[in-house]
Amino acid sequence: MKTIDQLLDQGVAGKRVFVRADLNVPLDGTTITDDGRIRAVQPTVAKLAEAGARIVVASHLGRPKGAPDPAFSLAPAARRLGELLGADVAFATDTVGESAKAVVAGLADGQVAVIENLRFNAGETSKDDAERGAFADQLAALADVYVGDGFGAVHRKHASVYDLPARLPHAAGYLIATEVGVLKKLTQEVQRPYVVILGGAKVSDKLGVIDELLGKADRILIGGGMAYTFLKAKGHEVGISLLQEDQIPTVTEYMERAEKNGVEIVLPVDILASGEFPDLKTKAPADFITVDADKIPADKEGLDIGPKSRELFASKIADAETVFWNGPVGVFEHPDYAEGTKAVAEALLGSKGFTVVGGGDSAAAVRTLGFDENAFGHISTGGGASLEYLEGKTLPGLAALED
Repeated sequence: MKTIDQLLDQGVAGKRVFVRADLNVPLDGTTITDDGRIRAVQPTVAKLAEAGARIVVASHLGRPKGAPDPAFSLAPAARRLGELLGADVAFATDTVGESAKAVVAGLADGQVAVIENLRFNAGETSKDDAERGAFADQLAALADVYVGDGFGAVHRKHASVYDLPARLPHAAGYLIATEVGVLKKLTQEVQRPYVVILGGAKVSDKLGVIDELLGKADRILIGGGMAYTFLKAKGHEVGISLLQEDQIPTVTEYMERAEKNGVEIVLPVDILASGEFPDLKTKAPADFITVDADKIPADKEGLDIGPKSRELFASKIADAETVFWNGPVGVFEHPDYAEGTKAVAEALLGSKGFTVVGGGDSAAAVRTLGFDENAFGHISTGGGASLEYLEGKTLPGLAALED
């Protein structure tokens, strides 16, 4: 995989460089609520601009259905990128149409443009190779060189991620190089004890990675909504908590295999439970109780791990040399149910090992709860991509960047 530094050594002055970024940021109307992904690609764009390239930044945002939708415009992201660069960033109001062609043609050396949301064109996400390829051909006409730096999208076989690199000289940007280096530390160069914390809503989203980690991790800590399927598999009452009953046989088999492999599965021992899911828009205290994990009332829903579980999880993280965390362990968006996730973050900060926050809601929680991002070993920009890499899957966007 060619690095961006090798590309720069060959010279990019005057060349049109297509940077596939991940500007898929959360928006409240037109206000960006977390600019982490824009900040993550800024070093690559800045270095190319410094070298005199004419930079065309492209990304998806949200899930528009293959047609323009103002709610998913990249205009706010383009403005924020300009603020971070300290320079004007031109914006094309389409992807490969007249606006994009004119904006790119108007770039001078060292200038940057952002084209509109790639998913406004059905060819970007099409499962038809020909349709996707046709869109990639149109994108290729806008550039001379391709730089892949949208790590959050490399697990997608999309036109700008998979097909376009085959049509242009290509290299990996700084973000992708960093992300891949970190993932190798979690798969090939692991320092032990290796502790993995998995949370989030659905256990089905994490089955693949759990399956793989049963042969690699020393301890797997389970929280969030997915924990209740594990607790149910152990025969415990989980009330009206989130439950995937159809996954109980698989979860049972995983726990049995973990015991045979000497991998410790750590489940919550107490739970914060309520009879009603909280209104995340209000700060009023919810009506909740703390109960043992095997005694959740039939009319209550588990929404966070309790104080004993926080201490337990922290103790299991304390001696780790490598820690990977993906998924909050409670409904962290509401202050009453944020303490579990906060405790996990604090345990990572207290660890002397290499700590990785695996993107997605985990990264959002770190920022929302006010933690210093630089205090962690690494915060990934791609939760889904990280998990698929850890599962041992081939990621199309990374494969496309190989020489």
